[in-house]
Amino acid sequence: MFYFVEHLSAGPQSPDFVGTPPEGPGIPFPRIEPDSVSSGKAVPTMREVPPVEDLGEGLWSIPVPVPHNPIGFTYVYVLSATGGPVLIDTGWNHDDSWTALVEGLARTGHGVDEVQGAVVTHFHPDHSGLTGRLREASDAWIAMHPRDIAILENLAGQAPEERAASMVAQMTRAGFPAEDVDAFRASPTVFRSPAIPDRTLGDGEPLDIPGVALRAVWTPGHTPGHLCLHLADRDLLFTGDHVLPRITPHVGQFPLDSTKGDPLGDFLSSQARTGRLPDAERLLCLPSHEQRFTGLPERTRAIIDHHEERLARMADLLRKGPTTLWELTSGLEWRRSWEDMRVSARHMATSETAAHLRTLEERGLVERDGSMELPRWATIT
Repeated sequence: MFYFVEHLSAGPQSPDFVGTPPEGPGIPFPRIEPDSVSSGKAVPTMREVPPVEDLGEGLWSIPVPVPHNPIGFTYVYVLSATGGPVLIDTGWNHDDSWTALVEGLARTGHGVDEVQGAVVTHFHPDHSGLTGRLREASDAWIAMHPRDIAILENLAGQAPEERAASMVAQMTRAGFPAEDVDAFRASPTVFRSPAIPDRTLGDGEPLDIPGVALRAVWTPGHTPGHLCLHLADRDLLFTGDHVLPRITPHVGQFPLDSTKGDPLGDFLSSQARTGRLPDAERLLCLPSHEQRFTGLPERTRAIIDHHEERLARMADLLRKGPTTLWELTSGLEWRRSWEDMRVSARHMATSETAAHLRTLEERGLVERDGSMELPRWATIT
């Protein structure tokens, strides 16, 4: 299932997606890699959900499943604290996911009604989906970066039909063929906003909880308000979707042809900053997916290098002459053949290409011309 988001033009508007192995940028939702996105010919393999794990000193990981989706699960981390446990993320909004969260909390020795609050790394649905149920069950506070809160508020004020119509217009301006536009129009799926957080957490701010030295690190890119969380006294970094050990998060430009913002540029700067955190080499990183890892500076450098290679490849292709967003994206190499991708996957691939083009524009390497109805990009000579 794919979810499309229309939100503020200040940054990416993708749902919760990661999906980029080293071979090339991925196609999101949720974290479906390009070679996992089928055209309906095969059922994607589900990832095995690991057990609840005691990580010591009052810290637990609860894998909350994303049913019927190859992403498998999202890790929700539980921190014991005075006044009740605090969660990092909440999980996908589904009955099975809620059951897994409640039962996982019981394994930690807590009832869901004891949870005092949750810090959400970003607004994507496999991270924020259960905020409403959690608030109803425990009256918990919900904290998020202000820029992602603004996205949710914007989404809540728009009808699904309005957002779907905007998507159709963007696809048309990008040069999508009529059959793809018609296919999306016939079966649009749009993101439904979860509960709006009631607390903001900005860059460098500590979480106001006695005995928990958790501090926010703002890492825009995957979303405008993505947060990592640094538990310095234990040399731990909760990386959300910003840094993962094997794949890289989707970074998209929305609207597709927007001239505002530079989400990939923000992402690359955030990666570099994360790799320079104090004692980064010895930090144990706890991501939202895959597995725990160390070697943060090396991993952030690899992610930056991957995108720089992709940027260079796009700039080289644009030397052939003015190209529409659709033409460029469909001509790139993807792990799943372009013909086998669903329209939703093609759209998300296009959003990632658009983000790379915006960075190239900001660097003065490419420019767009043509009409507003069908812009084209070319290398500046």
